[in-house]
Amino acid sequence: MKVKVISVLEDNYMYLVIEESTRDAVAVDAAVPKRLLEIIRKEDVVLRAILTTHHHWDHARGNEELAQLFPGLQVFGADERIGALTHKVTHGQELTFGAIRVRCLFTPCHTSGHMCYFMWEDDSPDAPALFSGDTLFVGGCGQFFEGTAEQMHTNLTQILGTLPKDTKVFCGHECTVRNLKFALKVEPENEMVKEKLAWARQRDDEDLPTVPSTLQEEFLYNPFLRVTEESVQRFTGRTDPVEVLRTLRSERDNFKKPKERPNPQAMLAFDWGLFGPFLEKK
Repeated sequence: MKVKVISVLEDNYMYLVIEESTRDAVAVDAAVPKRLLEIIRKEDVVLRAILTTHHHWDHARGNEELAQLFPGLQVFGADERIGALTHKVTHGQELTFGAIRVRCLFTPCHTSGHMCYFMWEDDSPDAPALFSGDTLFVGGCGQFFEGTAEQMHTNLTQILGTLPKDTKVFCGHECTVRNLKFALKVEPENEMVKEKLAWARQRDDEDLPTVPSTLQEEFLYNPFLRVTEESVQRFTGRTDPVEVLRTLRSERDNFKKPKERPNPQAMLAFDWGLFGPFLEKK
């Protein structure tokens, strides 16, 4: 099982998971079809399915175009709002693509229909992979757009947090430096945060991805997985884990927001060339 990390849009990741013996492939969050098709051709693989974590346009908007290009393409997800959906999956459901096994893990909160995908190959020495969308990030977690702190706490502690510790975490966005700057504010004495932040800054300077991390690493520096730690509780002024998580998310939402982050609709308009006529007039 080979995972191709594909950077798209402002800071998104989509992924192509390749079954190396058959050269079949599965895409995760196919937001930009043109870029995905380039990788498919370069790797000389056949796209069999798309796994979509949630319905947001920057994760799902390529589904319709790809479904037209590949008749019979299977599109999996847990939310009816996902475009070109052919298979609605449920928590714990398992899928098979050649030697690749997939377990669907329902993690509602960022959206009410968010699904993570845990992948492995039987009898393989390679570590399993988690495609966590906008639920778990390197050093952080997703915003609670359609859910609650209680849901996210369940997602992080009972669903994702109980996976094998060597699981590789492939998340939906490159926001590691910002996340770890916040983590350092939460735990200024945490040496693992300092080390990971220095490493992430170096990767950022070289325009390289910070994914994957591992679940074991995340428990050392990700404050959203450390809600029972005394240092994290001291920062939030709370001791109940759900309240700690709720306070952390609120603090993170207000932490050094980028001053002029383009809104998603404007970015989509640029991507579709809708501003072309106006730009040409200049």
